[in-house]
Amino acid sequence: MASLKDLRNRIASVKATQKITKAMQMVAAAKLRRAQEAAEAARPYAERMDAVLANLAAAFNGSQDAPKLMTGSGKDDVHLLVVATADRGLCGGFNNSIVKLAKEHVLRLQAQGKDVKILCVGKKGFDILRRDYGHLVIDTIELRDVKKIGFSHADEIAERLMGMFDDGEVDVCTLFYAEFQSVISQIPTAQQIIPVSVPEESEADPDGVSAELYEYEPGEAELLEALLPRNVSVQVFRALLENAASEQGARMSAMDNATRNAGEMIDKLTLKYNRQRQAQITTELIEIIAGAEAL
Repeated sequence: MASLKDLRNRIASVKATQKITKAMQMVAAAKLRRAQEAAEAARPYAERMDAVLANLAAAFNGSQDAPKLMTGSGKDDVHLLVVATADRGLCGGFNNSIVKLAKEHVLRLQAQGKDVKILCVGKKGFDILRRDYGHLVIDTIELRDVKKIGFSHADEIAERLMGMFDDGEVDVCTLFYAEFQSVISQIPTAQQIIPVSVPEESEADPDGVSAELYEYEPGEAELLEALLPRNVSVQVFRALLENAASEQGARMSAMDNATRNAGEMIDKLTLKYNRQRQAQITTELIEIIAGAEAL
């Protein structure tokens, strides 16, 4: 049985931990608001980009003159999985849920005889994947020192992906991230970005306007050559922003649970301490009374 001093030390230790988790919860809540606003602001731009690409791609349906980023390399042998996670932990199951989806994708591709490569964006994803798939990881990109995600960060990643595609190192590139829904809900998402997965016209255009009503100047080919690389950067940027909001939401929820658990543990330890102290006082009183009676 723990002594009274040990119980006091444990109570003090848990109280100190509770202060830390409460502070982290408040910091995450402050960061979440800005990250959520940035993620929500990027969604309409990405959705409109999909709509424009769908309308432009309709003119190249089945054509051999379509850009390579839209049609692909003609092969489906080498798949690159870009796994975007956080650089820090203490955010519940946020990182594990994304990596779990990526692992399922790896197993499915390997069962089909495909060659798989993994590029990790975020240290925690690499820490989890290296246990089973460390030999597949080609590099890790860390954004730990970046205070605010900018388009330039996404553009650098996108240029690297397109460079590998142009050099024939990969045939298909899939991006894994968590789409922010709420503080308690982040949805792991897999999105093919190379070759560009062009949605159906009815799904892409939120206004329901037919492609025949648009006339483009310059021609569709020139626009696609400019927009397709831009779209890869936009989708990577959107994924980074969604991840940033999801990470803070998950951390806020995890720290709230940790704070509550610490409070419950403090109550249990305090009750145990009081009971043991009362028992010790009662024992001492009995010994004093017994000694007095003996005299």
